[in-house]
Amino acid sequence: MTQVMGILNVTPDSFSDGGRWAQADAAVARGRELAAQGADIIDVGGESTRPGADRVPPEAEQERVIPVIRELARAGLVVSVDTLHASTARAAVEAGAAIINDVSGGLADPAMASVAAETGRPYIAMHWRGHAKQMDTLAEYADVVHDVRRELEERVDALLAAGVAPSQLVLDPGLGFAKQGHHNWELLARLDELQAVGFPVMVGASRKRFLAGLLPADAPVTARDLPTSVISVLAAQAGAWAVRVHDVESTRVALAVLARVDSDRMDA
Repeated sequence: MTQVMGILNVTPDSFSDGGRWAQADAAVARGRELAAQGADIIDVGGESTRPGADRVPPEAEQERVIPVIRELARAGLVVSVDTLHASTARAAVEAGAAIINDVSGGLADPAMASVAAETGRPYIAMHWRGHAKQMDTLAEYADVVHDVRRELEERVDALLAAGVAPSQLVLDPGLGFAKQGHHNWELLARLDELQAVGFPVMVGASRKRFLAGLLPADAPVTARDLPTSVISVLAAQAGAWAVRVHDVESTRVALAVLARVDSDRMDA
């Protein structure tokens, strides 16, 4: 069963909901709301990774996310921390985070692999080629699926060598990160090739700019939730471990439709 990861941006500059959950009380309330809507995991992030975003020092990031993670974990929710910083990942696990979600796959902070190994928490390693300020210049591939798979396999080898257990690893193709629109669509169409690496796969397409091409030019960012839900179903059909989304409610309904059809197909 594909899990739903609900996005909780505790930042002032997120591309989709910048500032709405920047205060701890509002963020905790939003996390509870996402869980009530059906999120299996609440992914708490304190640094925007949208194209062109400025870096955030780990101390400032921790001031944003640790109180939120602690309260959500106390409430019995499964929480992941979305961070590039090993010190933030460690502090988040100490505060109750169950999962480390690193969009750099350990490349941004050399200490991250050690933290993952020492804590034993599930570790999501995303395909990544550089920070937000430069990633749009790095979207060059001979065959995007082949290249992403190879680079993820290189990260797997490095993480395993650093002591991360194979059972901890989840891979993410990094839609929108050093990818042009057509790269994202090709990765989605060939998810089976990434699944063949042998680790669970997470798909994070939610509200990303490549979806804007399906919509009127003046459509708000939230209009991307419908194509996101369709992608979530396609990802689930391809066997994805999880989908990472802003709109948990519509995603949960879309996956329920898929589950119902699959159930009736098995009964037929």
